[in-house]
Amino acid sequence: MTAASNAERLTQILSDRLAASPEKRLTFAEFMAIALYHPEFGYYSSGQVGIGASGDFFTASSLGADFGELLALQCAEIYAKLAQPQPFYLVEMGAGLGTLAADILQTLSRNHPQVFAATRYIIVEAAPALRDRQQEHLAPWAGKVFWQDWDAIADDAWIGCCFANELVDALPVHRVVKQEGELQELYVTAAAGQWREVAGELSTAAIADYCQLNDLDFSQPEYPEGYSTEINLAAGDWLQQVARKLQRGYLITIDYGYAATRYYNPQRAQGTLQCYYQHRRHTDPYINLGQQDITAHVNFTALQRWGDRLRLPTVGFTQQGLFLMALGLGDRLAALSSGRFDLATIFRRRDALHQLIDPAGLGNFGVLVQAKGMPAEELLQGLREPGR
Repeated sequence: MTAASNAERLTQILSDRLAASPEKRLTFAEFMAIALYHPEFGYYSSGQVGIGASGDFFTASSLGADFGELLALQCAEIYAKLAQPQPFYLVEMGAGLGTLAADILQTLSRNHPQVFAATRYIIVEAAPALRDRQQEHLAPWAGKVFWQDWDAIADDAWIGCCFANELVDALPVHRVVKQEGELQELYVTAAAGQWREVAGELSTAAIADYCQLNDLDFSQPEYPEGYSTEINLAAGDWLQQVARKLQRGYLITIDYGYAATRYYNPQRAQGTLQCYYQHRRHTDPYINLGQQDITAHVNFTALQRWGDRLRLPTVGFTQQGLFLMALGLGDRLAALSSGRFDLATIFRRRDALHQLIDPAGLGNFGVLVQAKGMPAEELLQGLREPGR
Protein backbone atom coordinates (compact mmCIF):
# COMPACT_ATOMS: atom_id res chain seq x y z
CA MET A 1 0.00 0.00 0.00
CA THR A 2 1.32 3.44 -0.92
CA ALA A 3 1.82 6.17 1.64
CA ALA A 4 -0.97 8.19 0.00
CA SER A 5 -3.51 5.38 0.19
CA ASN A 6 -2.38 4.67 3.76
CA ALA A 7 -3.17 8.27 4.68
CA GLU A 8 -6.54 8.02 2.93
CA ARG A 9 -7.48 4.92 4.90
CA LEU A 10 -6.48 6.57 8.19
CA THR A 11 -8.50 9.65 7.26
CA GLN A 12 -11.55 7.48 6.62
CA ILE A 13 -11.08 5.56 9.88
CA LEU A 14 -10.81 8.79 11.85
CA SER A 15 -13.81 10.26 10.03
CA ASP A 16 -15.88 7.17 10.85
CA ARG A 17 -14.86 7.43 14.51
CA LEU A 18 -15.89 11.09 14.54
CA ALA A 19 -19.25 10.29 12.96
CA ALA A 20 -19.88 7.59 15.58
CA SER A 21 -18.98 9.90 18.47
CA PRO A 22 -22.06 11.38 20.19
CA GLU A 23 -20.50 14.85 20.16
CA LYS A 24 -18.70 14.40 16.83
CA ARG A 25 -15.29 14.92 18.34
CA LEU A 26 -12.29 12.91 19.55
CA THR A 27 -9.80 13.66 22.27
CA PHE A 28 -6.36 14.37 20.86
CA ALA A 29 -5.16 11.21 22.64
CA GLU A 30 -7.66 9.17 20.61
CA PHE A 31 -6.54 10.89 17.39
CA MET A 32 -2.87 10.36 18.17
CA ALA A 33 -3.39 6.71 19.12
CA ILE A 34 -5.04 5.98 15.76
CA ALA A 35 -2.48 7.97 13.75
CA LEU A 36 0.45 6.16 15.37
CA TYR A 37 -0.87 2.76 16.44
CA HIS A 38 -3.83 1.72 14.29
CA PRO A 39 -3.08 -2.01 13.75
CA GLU A 40 -2.91 -1.71 9.95
CA PHE A 41 -2.36 1.91 8.99
CA GLY A 42 -0.78 3.67 11.97
CA TYR A 43 2.71 5.12 11.59
CA TYR A 44 4.35 2.52 13.81
CA SER A 45 2.11 -0.41 12.92
CA SER A 46 2.16 -0.16 9.12
CA GLY A 47 5.91 -0.25 8.60
CA GLN A 48 6.11 3.42 7.60
CA VAL A 49 8.39 4.24 10.54
CA GLY A 50 11.93 5.15 9.53
CA ILE A 51 14.84 5.29 11.98
CA GLY A 52 18.33 6.45 11.03
CA ALA A 53 19.80 8.50 8.20
CA SER A 54 17.19 7.42 5.64
CA GLY A 55 14.22 7.67 8.00
CA ASP A 56 12.37 10.33 9.97
CA PHE A 57 14.51 10.56 13.13
CA PHE A 58 17.63 9.24 14.87
CA THR A 59 17.78 7.27 18.09
CA ALA A 60 20.88 6.62 20.16
CA SER A 61 21.05 2.99 19.00
CA SER A 62 20.87 4.00 15.32
CA LEU A 63 24.24 5.81 15.65
CA GLY A 64 26.20 2.61 16.26
CA ALA A 65 26.69 -0.14 18.81
CA ASP A 66 28.18 2.03 21.59
CA PHE A 67 24.87 2.90 23.24
CA GLY A 68 23.84 -0.76 23.49
CA GLU A 69 27.30 -1.86 24.59
CA LEU A 70 27.36 0.63 27.45
CA LEU A 71 23.81 -0.22 28.47
CA ALA A 72 24.83 -3.89 28.52
CA LEU A 73 27.55 -2.98 31.01
CA GLN A 74 24.89 -1.41 33.22
CA CYS A 75 22.75 -4.54 32.89
CA ALA A 76 25.68 -6.71 33.99
CA GLU A 77 26.06 -4.65 37.16
CA ILE A 78 22.33 -4.99 37.82
CA TYR A 79 22.64 -8.77 37.45
CA ALA A 80 25.23 -8.76 40.23
CA LYS A 81 23.17 -6.44 42.45
CA LEU A 82 20.22 -8.79 42.12
CA ALA A 83 22.38 -11.71 43.32
CA GLN A 84 22.58 -13.36 39.89
CA PRO A 85 18.94 -14.38 39.38
CA GLN A 86 18.04 -17.35 37.20
CA PRO A 87 16.57 -16.30 34.84
CA PHE A 88 17.69 -12.68 34.59
CA TYR A 89 15.02 -10.73 32.71
CA LEU A 90 15.93 -7.88 30.41
CA VAL A 91 12.69 -6.26 29.27
CA GLU A 92 12.72 -3.72 26.46
CA MET A 93 9.51 -1.82 25.84
CA GLY A 94 9.23 -0.33 22.39
CA ALA A 95 12.24 -1.94 20.71
CA GLY A 96 12.28 -0.04 17.40
CA LEU A 97 14.00 -2.12 14.74
CA GLY A 98 15.63 -4.43 17.29
CA THR A 99 19.04 -2.77 16.97
CA LEU A 100 19.47 -2.03 20.66
CA ALA A 101 18.50 -5.58 21.64
CA ALA A 102 21.05 -7.03 19.21
CA ASP A 103 23.81 -4.75 20.54
CA ILE A 104 23.06 -5.64 24.16
CA LEU A 105 22.91 -9.38 23.52
CA GLN A 106 26.07 -9.34 21.40
CA THR A 107 27.96 -7.49 24.14
CA LEU A 108 26.75 -9.77 26.92
CA SER A 109 27.59 -12.90 24.96
CA ARG A 110 31.09 -11.61 24.21
CA ASN A 111 32.05 -9.91 27.48
CA HIS A 112 29.69 -11.25 30.15
CA PRO A 113 28.95 -14.90 29.32
CA GLN A 114 27.54 -15.69 32.75
CA VAL A 115 25.04 -12.83 32.48
CA PHE A 116 24.20 -13.83 28.91
CA ALA A 117 23.54 -17.43 29.90
CA ALA A 118 21.04 -16.30 32.54
CA THR A 119 19.37 -13.65 30.35
CA ARG A 120 15.84 -14.01 29.06
CA TYR A 121 15.25 -11.00 26.79
CA ILE A 122 11.61 -9.89 26.62
CA ILE A 123 10.29 -7.35 24.11
CA VAL A 124 6.92 -5.68 24.67
CA GLU A 125 5.99 -4.17 21.31
CA ALA A 126 2.58 -2.76 20.38
CA ALA A 127 3.25 -2.31 16.64
CA PRO A 128 2.86 -5.50 14.53
CA ALA A 129 5.07 -4.28 11.68
CA LEU A 130 7.87 -3.34 14.06
CA ARG A 131 7.57 -6.69 15.80
CA ASP A 132 8.03 -8.42 12.42
CA ARG A 133 11.15 -6.37 11.69
CA GLN A 134 12.52 -7.05 15.17
CA GLN A 135 12.02 -10.79 14.76
CA GLU A 136 13.86 -10.72 11.45
CA HIS A 137 16.73 -8.65 12.85
CA LEU A 138 17.02 -10.77 15.98
CA ALA A 139 16.79 -14.16 14.27
CA PRO A 140 20.39 -15.02 15.36
CA TRP A 141 19.17 -14.80 18.97
CA ALA A 142 16.28 -17.23 18.61
CA GLY A 143 15.65 -18.95 21.91
CA LYS A 144 16.99 -15.96 23.81
CA VAL A 145 14.48 -13.26 22.76
CA PHE A 146 10.74 -13.50 23.33
CA TRP A 147 7.85 -11.19 22.44
CA GLN A 148 5.01 -10.75 24.90
CA ASP A 149 1.91 -8.60 25.29
CA TRP A 150 1.08 -7.01 28.62
CA ASP A 151 -2.03 -9.11 29.19
CA ALA A 152 -0.06 -12.35 28.75
CA ILE A 153 2.48 -11.48 31.45
CA ALA A 154 1.81 -12.58 35.02
CA ASP A 155 2.15 -10.12 37.88
CA ASP A 156 5.56 -10.21 39.59
CA ALA A 157 6.93 -12.14 36.62
CA TRP A 158 10.29 -10.44 36.28
CA ILE A 159 13.46 -10.14 38.33
CA GLY A 160 15.81 -8.00 36.31
CA CYS A 161 15.91 -4.71 34.44
CA CYS A 162 13.21 -3.07 32.36
CA PHE A 163 14.10 -0.22 30.05
CA ALA A 164 12.47 2.09 27.53
CA ASN A 165 14.43 4.25 25.12
CA GLU A 166 12.30 6.96 23.48
CA LEU A 167 9.03 5.20 24.20
CA VAL A 168 7.16 7.48 26.60
CA ASP A 169 7.39 10.51 24.28
CA ALA A 170 5.34 8.62 21.68
CA LEU A 171 2.48 7.64 24.00
CA PRO A 172 -0.81 9.39 23.14
CA VAL A 173 -1.36 12.65 25.02
CA HIS A 174 -4.37 14.76 25.89
CA ARG A 175 -4.10 18.42 24.98
CA VAL A 176 -5.51 21.15 27.19
CA VAL A 177 -5.94 24.91 26.89
CA LYS A 178 -6.72 27.78 29.26
CA GLN A 179 -9.87 29.59 28.15
CA GLU A 180 -11.74 32.22 30.15
CA GLY A 181 -9.53 31.45 33.10
CA GLU A 182 -10.35 27.72 33.22
CA LEU A 183 -8.64 24.59 31.97
CA GLN A 184 -10.42 22.98 29.03
CA GLU A 185 -9.54 20.10 26.75
CA LEU A 186 -8.75 20.43 23.06
CA TYR A 187 -10.75 18.01 20.92
CA VAL A 188 -10.31 17.06 17.27
CA THR A 189 -13.23 17.50 14.90
CA ALA A 190 -13.65 18.18 11.19
CA ALA A 191 -15.28 20.85 9.06
CA ALA A 192 -15.26 21.38 5.29
CA GLY A 193 -12.89 18.45 4.86
CA GLN A 194 -10.32 19.86 7.27
CA TRP A 195 -9.32 18.78 10.76
CA ARG A 196 -10.23 21.34 13.38
CA GLU A 197 -9.66 21.78 17.11
CA VAL A 198 -12.40 22.75 19.51
CA ALA A 199 -12.24 23.34 23.26
CA GLY A 200 -14.60 21.69 25.74
CA GLU A 201 -14.89 20.27 29.22
CA LEU A 202 -12.24 17.81 30.39
CA SER A 203 -12.89 14.30 29.08
CA THR A 204 -11.78 12.59 32.30
CA ALA A 205 -11.24 13.46 35.94
CA ALA A 206 -7.78 11.88 35.60
CA ILE A 207 -6.58 15.16 34.05
CA ALA A 208 -7.45 17.06 37.22
CA ASP A 209 -5.76 14.32 39.27
CA TYR A 210 -2.65 14.70 37.11
CA CYS A 211 -2.59 18.45 37.74
CA GLN A 212 -2.83 17.85 41.49
CA LEU A 213 -0.07 15.24 41.33
CA ASN A 214 2.23 17.76 39.65
CA ASP A 215 1.20 20.82 41.73
CA LEU A 216 -0.29 22.53 38.68
CA ASP A 217 -2.92 25.26 38.83
CA PHE A 218 -3.46 26.71 35.36
CA SER A 219 -6.05 29.17 36.71
CA GLN A 220 -3.25 31.21 38.25
CA PRO A 221 -2.66 34.58 36.52
CA GLU A 222 0.89 33.72 35.45
CA TYR A 223 -0.61 31.31 32.92
CA PRO A 224 -1.80 33.45 29.98
CA GLU A 225 -5.14 33.05 28.27
CA GLY A 226 -4.73 30.56 25.44
CA TYR A 227 -1.94 28.67 27.20
CA SER A 228 -1.95 25.11 25.87
CA THR A 229 0.03 22.01 26.77
CA GLU A 230 -0.08 18.21 26.96
CA ILE A 231 -1.16 15.75 29.65
CA ASN A 232 0.30 12.24 29.25
CA LEU A 233 -2.05 9.94 31.15
CA ALA A 234 -0.90 6.92 29.14
CA ALA A 235 2.53 7.22 30.79
CA GLY A 236 0.91 6.52 34.14
CA ASP A 237 -0.88 3.46 32.76
CA TRP A 238 2.40 2.19 31.30
CA LEU A 239 4.26 2.70 34.57
CA GLN A 240 1.54 0.84 36.44
CA GLN A 241 1.99 -2.13 34.10
CA VAL A 242 5.73 -2.17 34.69
CA ALA A 243 5.29 -1.95 38.46
CA ARG A 244 2.87 -4.89 38.41
CA LYS A 245 5.07 -7.15 36.28
CA LEU A 246 8.41 -6.32 37.93
CA GLN A 247 8.90 -8.36 41.09
CA ARG A 248 12.35 -6.97 41.88
CA GLY A 249 14.82 -4.91 39.95
CA TYR A 250 15.14 -1.65 38.02
CA LEU A 251 13.37 0.45 35.44
CA ILE A 252 15.49 2.74 33.24
CA THR A 253 13.56 5.33 31.22
CA ILE A 254 15.53 7.31 28.65
CA ASP A 255 13.79 10.12 26.77
CA TYR A 256 13.67 13.83 26.10
CA GLY A 257 11.73 15.85 28.61
CA TYR A 258 11.73 18.04 31.69
CA ALA A 259 10.74 18.26 35.32
CA ALA A 260 7.15 19.51 35.77
CA THR A 261 8.23 23.02 36.80
CA ARG A 262 10.07 23.45 33.53
CA TYR A 263 7.62 21.54 31.35
CA TYR A 264 4.67 23.64 32.54
CA ASN A 265 6.50 26.94 32.73
CA PRO A 266 4.00 29.72 31.88
CA GLN A 267 6.35 30.90 29.12
CA ARG A 268 6.08 27.50 27.36
CA ALA A 269 2.66 28.61 26.16
CA GLN A 270 2.23 26.15 23.26
CA GLY A 271 3.43 22.95 24.90
CA THR A 272 5.97 20.55 23.42
CA LEU A 273 4.05 18.64 20.75
CA GLN A 274 6.16 18.05 17.66
CA CYS A 275 6.18 15.90 14.54
CA TYR A 276 9.04 14.31 12.59
CA TYR A 277 8.85 13.67 8.88
CA GLN A 278 12.00 12.80 6.90
CA HIS A 279 14.22 14.47 9.53
CA ARG A 280 12.17 17.66 9.40
CA ARG A 281 10.52 18.79 12.61
CA HIS A 282 7.24 20.69 12.63
CA THR A 283 4.14 21.10 14.82
CA ASP A 284 1.22 20.06 12.58
CA PRO A 285 -0.08 16.60 13.59
CA TYR A 286 -2.89 16.73 11.02
CA ILE A 287 -0.76 16.28 7.90
CA ASN A 288 1.19 13.25 6.64
CA LEU A 289 -1.22 10.92 8.47
CA GLY A 290 0.41 7.56 9.11
CA GLN A 291 3.67 8.83 7.62
CA GLN A 292 5.11 10.93 10.45
CA ASP A 293 5.99 10.56 14.10
CA ILE A 294 4.02 12.58 16.65
CA THR A 295 5.62 13.13 20.05
CA ALA A 296 5.53 15.22 23.21
CA HIS A 297 8.26 15.69 25.79
CA VAL A 298 8.19 13.55 28.93
CA ASN A 299 7.23 14.97 32.32
CA PHE A 300 9.75 13.15 34.51
CA THR A 301 8.20 14.54 37.69
CA ALA A 302 4.98 12.66 36.95
CA LEU A 303 6.90 9.41 36.40
CA GLN A 304 8.71 9.88 39.71
CA ARG A 305 5.56 10.69 41.71
CA TRP A 306 3.57 7.89 40.12
CA GLY A 307 6.50 5.61 40.90
CA ASP A 308 6.38 6.57 44.57
CA ARG A 309 2.75 5.50 44.67
CA LEU A 310 3.52 2.21 42.91
CA ARG A 311 6.42 1.14 45.16
CA LEU A 312 8.79 2.05 42.33
CA PRO A 313 10.79 4.89 43.91
CA THR A 314 13.45 6.92 42.16
CA VAL A 315 17.06 5.80 42.55
CA GLY A 316 18.47 8.64 40.48
CA PHE A 317 17.91 11.02 37.59
CA THR A 318 20.64 12.28 35.28
CA GLN A 319 21.36 13.30 31.70
CA GLN A 320 22.19 10.73 29.05
CA GLY A 321 25.60 12.28 28.41
CA LEU A 322 26.59 11.93 32.07
CA PHE A 323 25.06 8.44 32.26
CA LEU A 324 27.12 7.20 29.30
CA MET A 325 30.30 8.91 30.47
CA ALA A 326 29.96 7.18 33.85
CA LEU A 327 29.68 3.87 31.98
CA GLY A 328 32.90 4.49 30.07
CA LEU A 329 32.13 6.50 26.94
CA GLY A 330 35.02 8.85 27.75
CA ASP A 331 37.42 5.92 27.64
CA ARG A 332 36.15 5.11 24.16
CA LEU A 333 36.83 8.64 22.99
CA ALA A 334 40.33 8.52 24.49
CA ALA A 335 41.05 5.19 22.77
CA LEU A 336 40.59 6.83 19.37
CA SER A 337 43.95 8.55 19.94
CA SER A 338 45.78 5.27 20.45
CA GLY A 339 46.92 4.97 16.83
CA ARG A 340 45.02 1.71 16.30
CA PHE A 341 42.41 3.24 14.00
CA ASP A 342 42.55 4.70 10.51
CA LEU A 343 41.51 8.31 10.00
CA ALA A 344 38.09 7.51 8.51
CA THR A 345 37.23 5.28 11.46
CA ILE A 346 38.38 7.92 13.95
CA PHE A 347 36.17 10.60 12.39
CA ARG A 348 33.15 8.31 12.12
CA ARG A 349 33.46 6.95 15.65
CA ARG A 350 34.21 10.33 17.19
CA ASP A 351 31.15 11.87 15.52
CA ALA A 352 28.86 9.08 16.75
CA LEU A 353 30.20 9.23 20.31
CA HIS A 354 29.94 13.01 20.47
CA GLN A 355 26.33 12.85 19.26
CA LEU A 356 25.49 10.53 22.15
CA ILE A 357 26.71 13.08 24.71
CA ASP A 358 25.93 16.33 22.86
CA PRO A 359 24.26 18.60 25.47
CA ALA A 360 22.23 20.20 22.67
CA GLY A 361 20.90 16.84 21.51
CA LEU A 362 20.87 13.25 22.72
CA GLY A 363 23.22 14.01 25.60
CA ASN A 364 20.54 16.18 27.21
CA PHE A 365 17.97 13.37 27.29
CA GLY A 366 16.82 12.43 30.77
CA VAL A 367 17.72 9.07 32.30
CA LEU A 368 15.38 8.12 35.13
CA VAL A 369 16.24 5.05 37.20
CA GLN A 370 13.55 3.61 39.46
CA ALA A 371 13.72 0.44 41.55
CA LYS A 372 11.43 -2.11 43.13
CA GLY A 373 12.53 -4.15 46.10
CA MET A 374 16.04 -2.65 46.01
CA PRO A 375 17.78 -0.14 48.32
CA ALA A 376 17.20 3.29 46.80
CA GLU A 377 20.51 4.58 48.20
CA GLU A 378 22.59 2.13 46.14
CA LEU A 379 23.50 4.00 42.97
CA LEU A 380 24.09 2.19 39.72
CA GLN A 381 27.32 2.86 37.86
CA GLY A 382 25.56 5.04 35.30
CA LEU A 383 24.41 7.36 38.09
CA ARG A 384 27.83 7.84 39.66
CA GLU A 385 30.20 10.63 38.77
CA PRO A 386 32.31 9.63 35.74
CA GLY A 387 35.57 8.06 36.84
CA ARG A 388 34.28 6.92 40.27
